[in-house]
Amino acid sequence: MLPPNEALDEAQRLLDADRPFHAHEVLEAVWKAAPENERELWRGLAQVAVGITHLRRGNPRGAHALLSRAADRLDEYSDNTHGIDIPRLTRDIRTLAEDRPLNTPVPLNLR
Repeated sequence: MLPPNEALDEAQRLLDADRPFHAHEVLEAVWKAAPENERELWRGLAQVAVGITHLRRGNPRGAHALLSRAADRLDEYSDNTHGIDIPRLTRDIRTLAEDRPLNTPVPLNLR
């Protein structure tokens, strides 16, 4: 498992390379090992990557459900957690859940 900042950098690199499922695996590893007070943050980030995976695979219903849950989880954190701009990220995630065309690359910045 990577330390949080390295995991965020690696997950972003994978998202930028259109490899959201691999980004999910990086984020899930941190989620499973995170302290209790950060576990839902990492779970939400992992769900974002899985939601993007569903978008890329043409499953809008699954994508919407996961992205919406992820945004709700992330809303519980302050915007300075590991340098993540939570308000911007949750806004972007909700927009993605509603408006993203299927099977197209998904630009999303975790920080």
